[in-house]
Amino acid sequence: MRFETTQWSVVLAAGAEDTAVSRRALETLCETYWYPLYAYVRRRGHDAEAARDLTQGFFAAFLARRGFDAVHPDRGRFRAFLLASMKHYLSHEAARRHALKRGSGIPPLSLGIDDAEGRYRHEPAEPVTPEHLFERRWALTVIDRILDDLRGRWAAEDRADEFDALKACLLGDAPPGGYEAVAARLGSTPGAVKVAVHRLRRRFHTALRARIAETVLDPAEVDDEVRYLIDVLGR
Repeated sequence: MRFETTQWSVVLAAGAEDTAVSRRALETLCETYWYPLYAYVRRRGHDAEAARDLTQGFFAAFLARRGFDAVHPDRGRFRAFLLASMKHYLSHEAARRHALKRGSGIPPLSLGIDDAEGRYRHEPAEPVTPEHLFERRWALTVIDRILDDLRGRWAAEDRADEFDALKACLLGDAPPGGYEAVAARLGSTPGAVKVAVHRLRRRFHTALRARIAETVLDPAEVDDEVRYLIDVLGR
């Protein structure tokens, strides 16, 4: 059900029509991207207050469909379309900043943006480009949301502590002490931990592909997008 109501194809299929399904799909997708875009705007040189206003103003315009009318890049990937839309918005910001500031009567998207600057302070100090920061934040946000979803499922089975222990082995090398340390923490065996990590990795990979599939139009693009996400994290 979630996949049916969050696909980028649902948004585009609705076109200019503001259907309840297409709006919810767009809102759900945007919830993943608000912080990467905020970080992009900050790295472009805007201060924290301006970045908050610009990010919220952008989403107000975007959710009102004005973003679709003005920008037509390759629509295959939602993140590419969204970044191109933000660039277009910033280039015309002075002409409409008063009309769209803080939403201007448009039903707001709950962004949690009040904590944005606290998150931005942890961004790397090295001079990476705004585009690279956006891409990296996109990749990390996708992974974080998948991990949150998976943990929620394990927590529902009263296995949150087990998930937290296994997660340390999920995305890279085992923690200090290896599988033996994790096994001791869980009261299990290294062999059982290794099997559990393997299963969790398969679940993670399946969830990652499903999340990426929501943001592309052609299923054939999923593998390329997953590889790109991994590449971005390795830079």
